[in-house]
Amino acid sequence: MSAPPLGPVLANLGVSAGLVALLMLGGAAVAVWLRGGRHDGVDVLWGAGFALVALGTFAFSSTLGDAAAETWRRLLVTTLTVVWGGRLAWHIAARNRGKEEDARYRTLLAKAPGNPHLYALRTVYLAQGALLWLVSLPVQVAQYGGGDTLLGGSEVTTWLGVAFWLLGFTFETVGDAQLARFTADPANRGQVMDRGLWRYTRHPNYFGDACVWWGLTLLALHQPLGLVGLLSAAVMTFLLTRGSGARLLESTIGERRPGYAEYVRRTSGFVPLPPRRA
Repeated sequence: MSAPPLGPVLANLGVSAGLVALLMLGGAAVAVWLRGGRHDGVDVLWGAGFALVALGTFAFSSTLGDAAAETWRRLLVTTLTVVWGGRLAWHIAARNRGKEEDARYRTLLAKAPGNPHLYALRTVYLAQGALLWLVSLPVQVAQYGGGDTLLGGSEVTTWLGVAFWLLGFTFETVGDAQLARFTADPANRGQVMDRGLWRYTRHPNYFGDACVWWGLTLLALHQPLGLVGLLSAAVMTFLLTRGSGARLLESTIGERRPGYAEYVRRTSGFVPLPPRRA
């Protein structure tokens, strides 16, 4: 394994941090001046931000010659990230269209000390931007350096990474589509979605997200700096399982879905497993 010069990588990290900051500042400005103070659009920026970081890193690394990874690897990492981030941003935007603002943001801003928009900028936009930048580290470092991986050959982790990404993207895309069809049927109002992939895990979309990021992390292990991606993938998995993902969602869903407690008893919380018998 050969590590790239540290200077170009650090410069890239600075550029990507600037891009994320501009994206979040722009999103906050749009929320205040064009959307009447509605801030749930930041969820759309989450997926779009990763696509922006990937494209920015690809453009920056293209100017650095030998410090950059092979062109095919940079194209692969960029394409996978843009496809995942673009789909997620589109899905959330379509889901939120025509609906009231997410109750999480209304509750947060109702308790804000001082100016609620400045509070949202600090605690929502900039905080989420910092997490986005941290989680995106494997996408950035994957586009530098070269050589064999910790597992003995770059093709091993490359194929494993693509396989994990495909598994995750499939779970996330199919799970979201199944849930959208279920909720669109008025007959299912107040019912629990326990069909399709949701029969095997209560959160196929979150499980898919985690697999996508472990896959992208594997693609960064062609050089030693790729090890920092392990931290990023662990942070993403924690957020999905114990942070703002599954735990936050399930803290209130039982009040709206009377059958949810029984669904929890028989269905795996994250990793897909056969349903448990009642």
